[in-house]
Amino acid sequence: MVLVLAIGDTHIPSRSTELPAKFKKLLVPGKIQQILCTGNITSRATLDFLRSVAAEIVPVRGDADEIGLGGTYPQSSQVVPPSARVVVHGPLKVGLIHGHDVLPWGDADALAGVARHLDADVMVTGHTHRFEAYEYEGRFFVNPGSATGAFSHLHSGTQAGGTVTGDTPNPSFVLMDLQGPSVVLYVYQLVEGELKIEKVDWTKKEQAAL
Repeated sequence: MVLVLAIGDTHIPSRSTELPAKFKKLLVPGKIQQILCTGNITSRATLDFLRSVAAEIVPVRGDADEIGLGGTYPQSSQVVPPSARVVVHGPLKVGLIHGHDVLPWGDADALAGVARHLDADVMVTGHTHRFEAYEYEGRFFVNPGSATGAFSHLHSGTQAGGTVTGDTPNPSFVLMDLQGPSVVLYVYQLVEGELKIEKVDWTKKEQAAL
């Protein structure tokens, strides 16, 4: 069993001030083995907090990271993280991207193309700031959403005079309990300030022998 946290799109301090206190109380050291960061953390303090939760952080680059972090991620010798990663846990290959360069944003067919290219069984993405978990073409797609419920241009409009309109996403993150070919996904969301937890199960189907 491997417990993996998928989190991202915090946009601190440009769109949010900090991670919700209720999330911080849940994310304690010693329980999570790996963190998959979908990008756009943009805050060294937030990265330091995540490093206190788990020693291994696997980041990808978001569209706001170069500006927000001035170029340095923990445990990375690169100026900014790569745009795509693949991590292997037993029989599962987990792909990781931010998603801002996959068009249309959040589109299932477009993301499926990336998953095929990476040969990923599980595809973790971000950018839309909305939690999603679904199976498509035999693969499992997960978007942990925005951990701070940060405003997204994807779900907004502009009125006369420049006033931005649109609903605010619920803050969310996911924990993936990886057990062989199976994923037990725990979804944590703040809905009107109340913590809601859901569970989603998915198992990789065996490939038929050629």
